[in-house]
Amino acid sequence: MQARTDTGQNNPLEGLISDDIYDVLDDHNLLSEKGVRDYQIRKAFKTMRSQNVPAYDAIEMLREEYPYLQFDTIRKIVYKLNGNRR
Repeated sequence: MQARTDTGQNNPLEGLISDDIYDVLDDHNLLSEKGVRDYQIRKAFKTMRSQNVPAYDAIEMLREEYPYLQFDTIRKIVYKLNGNRR
């Protein structure tokens, strides 16, 4: 469940940053929509895996939520295969 911010928007980064900070970043266009989406995908995947949902099924469920993403794209997002690895 996402918290409503002062401007009435949902804070998809709830638990990571406060609603006030989210509002400021959003107002100044300092948030990457792709980055926020990827964070939400990783968070949902972790939640499903903690509920013993098999990885393949979790990715398929995420594909239903994000039909414009391919299976391999979601797999790369959840396993952080795209981008810098530390």
